[in-house]
Amino acid sequence: MLYNRLIEHVAMPAFDKLNGGSLTKYLRRYRKDQWLTEEELRRQQSRRLIKVLRFAQANCDYYKDIKLQKGLTGVEMLSRFPVVRKADIKPNIDRFVVGDKSQYIREASSGSSGIQGVVYLDKEAQSSHRAIQILWWEWAGYQFGAPILQTGITPQRGMVKAMKDKVLRTDYIPAYSMEADKAIGLLRQVERNPVKHFMGYASSLYVFAQIAQQNGIDGIKLKSCVSWGDKMFPHFRKLIEAQFHTRVHDTYACTEGAMIAAQCSHGTYHLMTPQCVLEIVDDDGNPVPDGTLGKVLVTRLDNFAMPLIRYYLGDLAIKESNPINCPCGRKLPQLRMVIGRDTDIVHTRSGKHIVVHAFTGIFEHIPEIKQFRVIQRNLDGIEIEYIPDQGFSDSILQVVQQKIWTSLKENLPITFIKVDSIPNTASGKPQLIQSFLNQSNASK
Repeated sequence: MLYNRLIEHVAMPAFDKLNGGSLTKYLRRYRKDQWLTEEELRRQQSRRLIKVLRFAQANCDYYKDIKLQKGLTGVEMLSRFPVVRKADIKPNIDRFVVGDKSQYIREASSGSSGIQGVVYLDKEAQSSHRAIQILWWEWAGYQFGAPILQTGITPQRGMVKAMKDKVLRTDYIPAYSMEADKAIGLLRQVERNPVKHFMGYASSLYVFAQIAQQNGIDGIKLKSCVSWGDKMFPHFRKLIEAQFHTRVHDTYACTEGAMIAAQCSHGTYHLMTPQCVLEIVDDDGNPVPDGTLGKVLVTRLDNFAMPLIRYYLGDLAIKESNPINCPCGRKLPQLRMVIGRDTDIVHTRSGKHIVVHAFTGIFEHIPEIKQFRVIQRNLDGIEIEYIPDQGFSDSILQVVQQKIWTSLKENLPITFIKVDSIPNTASGKPQLIQSFLNQSNASK
């Protein structure tokens, strides 16, 4: 397709030049990497791992005391490094960053843990991340220029993102505070003027599928749905695929930029070993056998502005112990399953639905609150438990309330409750949303 070629060979290089990035270079690299043999992939990952570990030990104050003798393998080197959590990074951020923070891109996210995390990256790391995202879209049948409907948490797109949306023919819609009438209108528009791909947070795709089902909107036929951000539960997948006559391609990554795994066209979760190392460990940080449930640690191989080694995500997962010879032809290792709790969706009596990222998108910009949890007992309001951090004052709660009301376009009653701690889930992750509504109550 001519438009596809123009985007890849003209628009993308121009965007790289304008933005100072290397998206084109990394996309070409990862397109080649995905077809390497098992042995080539192992050697490649080991080289990149050793490079980032030696760099981190030599340049990051946080890792300076680690001893890396000559002759160690990448795995042996990695075991010398401590497990790192968000709570370790926040008070030590300058000890992780290499050089001047002001020269880097700052990414902040509360994520599914409810604890604010910050990471710095350079243009190369950003380009690498974006290239893998496009590669994964290609696994789902995407081609540059195919119309996209995308949900997200940054409605204020800015000039660069707005340009990208226009060139890539992307209609960007909020993943949060979805009013039923507007969602119905959007879905009917898609029914009349089809798009090929629907992409976004798993819970938001599920909400749209629910709304379509409830309102008899059955004529939407998509080439694919690509999900990210929160867990794609079986009941999410079943309804989305049935309602939109398509197949869901789920992806597994983190805001800190580790692109961990994604489903190919045959549904296999392939680990993106050219860009990161995934460890599945027990409570003491020791590796568990493949096929065994354990806690997720990830090491990103391409961010030298702020190397994160053995970063604890709070997820539980299982590596595949008996990988299939996937018909797609890729020899990338396989992930069997990511275990996580169902990310609850907050509902209002007026019929609006608020996915978890509505809250993380707000709290990531409120460093005065260390941690939070949203509790919904009925349709008439919510409670927000919070742990204050340095600089906190009661006025911060007014800011949070107003931001929630603005994004929701509704003054939903909010009760703030100061607490000393927030209980963990089975994975060791603090619970972000606790809902006492069942599906029947939520739809009333």
